[in-house]
Amino acid sequence: MTSLKCEKGAKDAKKKRLELADVPDSLRQEVQSLYKLLLPEDFFHFWKFCLELSPTEPCDALKSSLGLQLVGPYDILSGKYKTAKNASQLNYNLHWRFFYDPPEFQTLIVGDSQTQYHLGYFRDSPDELPVFVGANEAKKGCTIFQVGDNLFAAVKQFSSRKLKESTDKKKQALLKDLDKKLSRTAEELGYSLEQKTLKMRQRDKKVRLKVVTKTFHGAGLVVPVDRNDVGYRELPETDANLKRICKRIVEAPDDGERMKAFAPIQEMITFIQFANDECDYGMGYELGIDLFCCGSHYFHKVISQLLHLAYNLLKRNLFAEIIESHLANRNAENVDQLTT
Repeated sequence: MTSLKCEKGAKDAKKKRLELADVPDSLRQEVQSLYKLLLPEDFFHFWKFCLELSPTEPCDALKSSLGLQLVGPYDILSGKYKTAKNASQLNYNLHWRFFYDPPEFQTLIVGDSQTQYHLGYFRDSPDELPVFVGANEAKKGCTIFQVGDNLFAAVKQFSSRKLKESTDKKKQALLKDLDKKLSRTAEELGYSLEQKTLKMRQRDKKVRLKVVTKTFHGAGLVVPVDRNDVGYRELPETDANLKRICKRIVEAPDDGERMKAFAPIQEMITFIQFANDECDYGMGYELGIDLFCCGSHYFHKVISQLLHLAYNLLKRNLFAEIIESHLANRNAENVDQLTT
């Protein structure tokens, strides 16, 4: 009897999750057409959740309790972008794009400005739905942490951590109340609150479309690999050696020494050209992302060449557009395009 009830509950949750959030079609189309990216239903369900918490200021619904603010595509849903003086010049490729955000990452929620903590969707291809929600602290580095496959799970992880850290009883009560509401809503809608779901783990194991390398940011890169293992070949340097090479380039005392230090990178680019000729597009993709994660402007020209070609060969053209915009305007501070 109990198993039947559990089965019925799971079916009800799945049915509920398949229901579309009550968001006008015009808004859905607007936000997705402006960003040119598909958005999963949890994006809209989370918006409705925040609307219930704060009907007048949904983007600030989590501010008093968690110090989090909805941004990016949520600025479209809230209508905030319409009142901005520079609305017509807004570059959606750069709106809330932090220094270390690769094209695969789309910021949705921001937190502590000192560390530049932010949450966003990570997707392997611009024409596919996100594969997980990631977290990054741009002031600390490029690492992207996987924090669930939907926004409810990501915010739940953040809330649980804040609750453990808090010693103030009023703050604890506020966090517990929010946590209860968030968990209940997620359960009703059928969203998992796990940090790493089965679907996320399977991404590492798929045979023909799998994570071929973690890269410096740790989130992993996916490229198609056929039965003959065509699609990706490893770089001739370990991550540790590549980091040492990059360090020597950045810290070179003059341009002459820097050119000498670039020799191993140039050699790898030659290997990448052969790899591309043989349809192993993942090799150049990996080096481009690793150099991007190093953060130095000395690599921007090479990154542009490597990633523009890799994304186009992989038919991920929007990512090519994003990396070009980002490298031309890579900024550690001004990431809100509505206020620049």
